Amino acid sequence: MSKLEAAVARLEAALDALERALEPLAKSRARLSELMKEREVHLARLAELEEEARSLASVNEEIGTRLDSAMDEIRMALGR
Repeated sequence: MSKLEAAVARLEAALDALERALEPLAKSRARLSELMKEREVHLARLAELEEEARSLASVNEEIGTRLDSAMDEIRMALGR
């Protein structure tokens, strides 16, 4: 084996080792990408739920006001 062939073999071995070492990093990046997409989905759903909660609070307040008015009218009708 010539010096050139030996150098090429060492280079190929080093590149193979580097690829093996980078495999976990590539998997981690792929998983991170999946988690970031999932995070965006959850953030969007959270925003929807927050808006729904604000809407429900508004409706609840309106119902409370109407109930209070209805009870006041009943009291007045009963003379209390």
